[in-house]
Amino acid sequence: MELRQVRCFLTVAQELHIGRASGRLGIEQSAVRREIGLLERELRAELFDRTACPVRLTAAGERFLPEARALLAAEERARAVVAGPPAARTVTLRVGTSTGLGVHLDRVLEALADLAPHLTLELVAAPARERLDRVAHRELDAAFVRGEPEGVGRDGLRFVPLWQDPLVAALPARHPVAASPGTVALVDLAGLPLVLTERRTHRALFDLVISACHDAGFAPVPGPRTGSLDNTLAAIGAAGPGEPLWTVVYASHARRLNTPELRFLPFRNPGMELTAYLAVPRADPPAGLDLLLRACAPTGGGEVF
Repeated sequence: MELRQVRCFLTVAQELHIGRASGRLGIEQSAVRREIGLLERELRAELFDRTACPVRLTAAGERFLPEARALLAAEERARAVVAGPPAARTVTLRVGTSTGLGVHLDRVLEALADLAPHLTLELVAAPARERLDRVAHRELDAAFVRGEPEGVGRDGLRFVPLWQDPLVAALPARHPVAASPGTVALVDLAGLPLVLTERRTHRALFDLVISACHDAGFAPVPGPRTGSLDNTLAAIGAAGPGEPLWTVVYASHARRLNTPELRFLPFRNPGMELTAYLAVPRADPPAGLDLLLRACAPTGGGEVF
């Protein structure tokens, strides 16, 4: 059994898609299939049901999954032992991220460069639920998440509050509401279709926006599905005068966008913000995690553990 075969298996098990696993591994899809086929022949068991869409683990694959994780974790520990103590080498933390961290992530990276030049971050973009699962399985060292953590009560994780992330409304620049000075009230958007991520993708954000609209006295008109924030903003900017749309983005992300077709307005409604957390292992935190948390603190210091 080769570790590259185990790595291929674990990546496909996470993605449940040969093509996406191939992209993460940086090898051809045929090579991924070949490595998994070799592993299955050695184990004398089929690990995936390839007739399903998406691909899914067989019962044998489910039983092998924790052992595969343990094998790769053992490889990481072996490499760390050979590399020597953290003070004598560069330390890399694998950290899950998402769209919209914007200036917050810039600040953290800048603070970390001053605080711990030997420490580097490997940033991994993934959906919130996957980020938490990968921290729990020690495939990531930490992950940024927003809103009430979905993993509260999840074995092995703790959540460190970092900062408040205000939301702003994204509107077509030519819409009359966008011409209002400085801020916007939710009720002013009541007649416009709202393009919002699905609840299963970001429960905290979805619930906050929908509840705030109800508190303002209306149920938002659902807008079209666009698939990504970039597509949503493009659709809002391109919408004609008779078909305006709106959405919400984090203020930290909006400050990095320079789009003349759009206008970003803070809300006059209170409570339009989410808390950002760093999800970390509850036990045996990796080397350098305390430094990352210090860099995340608004003042760059303070007690975090």
